[in-house]
Amino acid sequence: MRAYNFSAGPATLPTEVLTQVREELLDWQGKGLSVMELSHRSSEFMQILAMAEQDLREVLGVPDNYRVIFCQEGASAHWDMIPLNLLQGRSRADYIETGYWSYRAIEEGRRYCQVNIAASNRSDQFCAIPAQNDWRLDPEAAYVHYCSNETIDGLEFNWIPDTGKVPLVVDASSHFLSRPMPVERFGMIYAGAQKNIGPAGLSLVIIRDDLLHPPVPGTPFLMSYHDQVLANSMLNTPPTFTIWVASLVFQWIKRQGGLTAMAAVNQRKSAVLYDALDRSGFYRTTVKRGDRSRMNIPFHLRDPALDETFLREADARHLLQLRGHRVVGGMRASLYNAMPMEGVLALIEFLQEFESRHG
Repeated sequence: MRAYNFSAGPATLPTEVLTQVREELLDWQGKGLSVMELSHRSSEFMQILAMAEQDLREVLGVPDNYRVIFCQEGASAHWDMIPLNLLQGRSRADYIETGYWSYRAIEEGRRYCQVNIAASNRSDQFCAIPAQNDWRLDPEAAYVHYCSNETIDGLEFNWIPDTGKVPLVVDASSHFLSRPMPVERFGMIYAGAQKNIGPAGLSLVIIRDDLLHPPVPGTPFLMSYHDQVLANSMLNTPPTFTIWVASLVFQWIKRQGGLTAMAAVNQRKSAVLYDALDRSGFYRTTVKRGDRSRMNIPFHLRDPALDETFLREADARHLLQLRGHRVVGGMRASLYNAMPMEGVLALIEFLQEFESRHG
């Protein structure tokens, strides 16, 4: 029986990509060594890096006036890097609070500037995205930061905020490359790799040229976007293996038909699972329908006392890593690009069988 990995991250990777990694792990392109052994200064790795950027630009449609940075830090490091690089003498920044990860970004932002929480859904227990008409944006803010998909709470923006002349900064980690994204609407996009890009240990930054300035004095050199661009993402030894795997994922997405095709598949997968949950009185979801994430679907059993039994039986069916985040409990099925429809249907079959026996 095939196993299906519903982890929110590190997440499932395309089987084609993992197969290629396995085949080339000991002998990359006939060189007699592993890609993990390539010097990051070698012509071979420079070719990998250049191809990874080229493919990402093609897949996402990155305009020429944006730079791509492959960072060794995880996405959470950017909560500090963003104010250090983007405040540029200003003292205020806007943040939108829609769940756990945007809250964490707010807490880090407060180390460096006066944070204006321009909108929050905390009073709604993170079940709906605040309408933009209710946002209280500061026209003098250095930037507006938001998280476009909350992995834990299961909310996803299906629209892009309008922030006028103030640069819009987005943590797109949990749905990056799952659908088309008009890069020109943003000042900066950043994302951790371990969702739809590749293994953990890498994050990507796409930043507009006019935002690239030397950071505040005292900033660690590895945290300077300006210097990272000048060094072609190699201020220090980059995560070479992870960048190689990411490049294979970008090529895989192209073979699937690009982001428009990925978006259609992802919409079908999430719709099928949400329909099954909505028809049941045994399982419940809490997020407003129009704000539901396609990537991360949290749900709860009617009787929490059955949680451990559910997880144990799911594991026995090779439906893996369905436990919800410790902050909210319950269950969570993450349906990233590499999750096939067969995995979703297998989960639905188990949900129905479990309900028939315990409902």
